[in-house]
Amino acid sequence: MSSKVIVLMGAPGAGKGTQARLIQERLGLPQISTGDILRALAAEDIHSTQASGNLVSDDFVIELVRERTANPDCRNGYVLDGFPRTIAQAERLEDLTAEQGMILEAILIDVPTEVLERRLTGRRMCPVGNETYNVYFKPPRADNICDTHAGVALQQRADDYLDKVHIRLETYRRQTAPVLDYYRRSGRLDVVDGNHQSEEIYASIRDLVVKEQTAGRS
Repeated sequence: MSSKVIVLMGAPGAGKGTQARLIQERLGLPQISTGDILRALAAEDIHSTQASGNLVSDDFVIELVRERTANPDCRNGYVLDGFPRTIAQAERLEDLTAEQGMILEAILIDVPTEVLERRLTGRRMCPVGNETYNVYFKPPRADNICDTHAGVALQQRADDYLDKVHIRLETYRRQTAPVLDYYRRSGRLDVVDGNHQSEEIYASIRDLVVKEQTAGRS
C-alpha cells in the first residue's frame, strides 16, 4: 500500500494541532505544522505577517513543506497541520505527493464559530514549558499563573486577541474554505464533529484512517 499524507482541515482553533500530535504518537505519522515552522523562523517580515493574522506566500510555504517532508521520518507518510490553506497550495501539494508516491486524504474538523472564538481568545500558554490553558474551558488553578511552573505568568499569543481572531477566521473563510470544496469534489474529504473532547475527536479520525487503510486505497 502507498504511504499516506493526511491533511487535517479546519478553522483556527479547531484542534488540528492536538489531533496531529495524537496521530503522530499513536499511528507513527510525523506532524508537519507549517505554523510551528514559521514561528520558529527568525525573519521579521514572517513574524509581522503572522501577527497581523494574514498568510505568508504560497511559494514560500510549499518549499518549507517540501524540505521538511524530504526527511527520512516522512518516508511512510505524514500529517499536515495548517496546510494547504489556499487552492494554489492544494494544487502544489498534489504535485508534491505525486512525486513522493503517496496518496492523500483530507479530514475536516468542524467546529461552530462561537466555540472557535472562545478557544482562541481564551488560550494562554506557559513561556517555560509550553503548557496550554484556556480561561473558558481549562483555566489554571491560580489566575493567569502556570500550574506546573510556580509563579510563571501565562502569555497570550499576539494572534489570539479578538481583533486578530476575527481576521484569522475571515481569512480562513475567504481563502481556505474553498480548499474544502477542492477535496470534496474529488471525493477525498471526510468530516468529523470537532465540538467534543479531544479523545472523542481522535477516535473519529482514527476510525476514518483505519477505514481507508482497510479499503486499501493505493
